[in-house]
Amino acid sequence: MPRIGFFTALLLLVAATCVPEEEERHIFNGENLDGWTVHGTELWYVEDGELVCESGPDAQYGYLRTDRTYDDFELTLEFKQEADGNSGVFFRSTIEGVRISGWQAEVAPSGLYSGGIYESYGRGWLIKPDLELDSALRMGEWNEMKIRAEGGRITTWINETQMIDLEDEQIGEGQGHIALQIHDGGGIKVRWRNLRLIEL
Repeated sequence: MPRIGFFTALLLLVAATCVPEEEERHIFNGENLDGWTVHGTELWYVEDGELVCESGPDAQYGYLRTDRTYDDFELTLEFKQEADGNSGVFFRSTIEGVRISGWQAEVAPSGLYSGGIYESYGRGWLIKPDLELDSALRMGEWNEMKIRAEGGRITTWINETQMIDLEDEQIGEGQGHIALQIHDGGGIKVRWRNLRLIEL
């Protein structure tokens, strides 16, 4: 085999067997709820390629969780709060009915610590962003949130503003699903789109 042919074949072989360590994929397909499971009686539906959560007649907590589990990841998504807008993104979570255990990156109206980390059925607030960072949130408009979970270190951003950076041993030991939340109380509506995840 000519020398150039050998090296070309070798390069092709290497390229075919190498899998990128970090590959971004969409975890919401923009068409239906395939890959997700609804918990509770609140409303989850797709409209104009967007994922919508809306309070139902029971006005209770509701969740939409991934069928897959994710441990170390970087999740980027966009949300727009309509009406009250109190919601959140759980990670490394487990859920039975509407009782969820895990950690939540808060999505809430102005002044209520969006981007902070709350431990459900546990220690409560682990860290709240400084209030001056709340100006990063644009109520009633599309916002981008990024959550990076790597071991026990959790970092969140809203519209490229870093909200928190937390090291926590218990989070580092956690495993489970990603889940979107709708808060109880009624009158809540949040839109989501462009949910993109990289496993680390």
